[in-house]
Amino acid sequence: MKLKEFARQLGLSPTTVSRALSGYPEVSEKTRQRVAEEAVRLGYRPNINAVRLVTGRAGAIGVVMGRKGEFQFSEFMSGMAERLDGEDIDILVSPVAEQETRDEIQIYSRLVTSGRVDAIIVHSPKPDDERIGLLHKLGVPFLVHGRSETDVPHAWLDIDNEGAIRRATSHLLDLGHRQIAMINGGAGFTFSLHRDKGYRDALEQRGIAFDPRLVVHGHFTDELGFRFARSLLEQSPRPTAFVAGSMMTALGVYRAVRSRGLVVGRDISVIAHDDVFPYLTADNMVPSLSATRSSIRAAGARAADLVLQLLGGRPASEIHELWPVELILRESTGPVPHSNAIPDRTG
Repeated sequence: MKLKEFARQLGLSPTTVSRALSGYPEVSEKTRQRVAEEAVRLGYRPNINAVRLVTGRAGAIGVVMGRKGEFQFSEFMSGMAERLDGEDIDILVSPVAEQETRDEIQIYSRLVTSGRVDAIIVHSPKPDDERIGLLHKLGVPFLVHGRSETDVPHAWLDIDNEGAIRRATSHLLDLGHRQIAMINGGAGFTFSLHRDKGYRDALEQRGIAFDPRLVVHGHFTDELGFRFARSLLEQSPRPTAFVAGSMMTALGVYRAVRSRGLVVGRDISVIAHDDVFPYLTADNMVPSLSATRSSIRAAGARAADLVLQLLGGRPASEIHELWPVELILRESTGPVPHSNAIPDRTG
């Protein structure tokens, strides 16, 4: 069914129908609702290219993907795809080399100036993030997945990384651990800084001095988790517990512990952050993994929803969401081994 025929059956002009389906504010809510209901009943679907021509929109959301963190990214994108199903909006993915800030800035500039996207989602922000200032200057709607301290007003969605790691570290301290290692994300990112603060705060609350030798930074991979954990376990005294930044990191820690002839949950405790992967679950690890938990797929769905709200006219200054994080205790954490116990002198 073409637009003219559909409009004739409704007794409306083609222009009114087109504007109603495109969400123009000059069309009353009653008319928009009627047009939408009749479109469903009669099976009318507007030509997407015509809609984009009328609205001036590209019908796409831009996402720039680094070459690391593929597992987290795929889950985030799956959540976005689920939310955008039926919205006639595509996801345009542009790859970029890790840590190549200048290349990434050029990609964002090209996405906006080419007119190929209506909005952009920014991942892994830093406290003073050049990308946020650029997108604000270019005037494109954008959402930051994470937080930044830049003065530029922007919409953001984040999890409570600081609170999550503080709770995880405090749990290990409650079990008597004092030599607690943390394998954090890349240095300089806001989420890593927040996790570092949560870790330090938990130690400070117990009167335990921060030991920089027990904290390392890097991408969330099995291989780096293994290498970092092996190196940390060779220290004297060795850590009795690990806070791992991701499930992939935890896999590497498990391998490193076993390679030293030790047992996870008995000799070495491990707690990690779980982004909730369908193909790697904390329950199915041996032993089952204690973890802070927040679904990256749910974050992707919510990010897409918030971008749609931005495109619908909601001010960026109203969109600031901080999600709490669950702590789920399983078999990988236990009391500090007696031979490693250190008297608690905090009173």
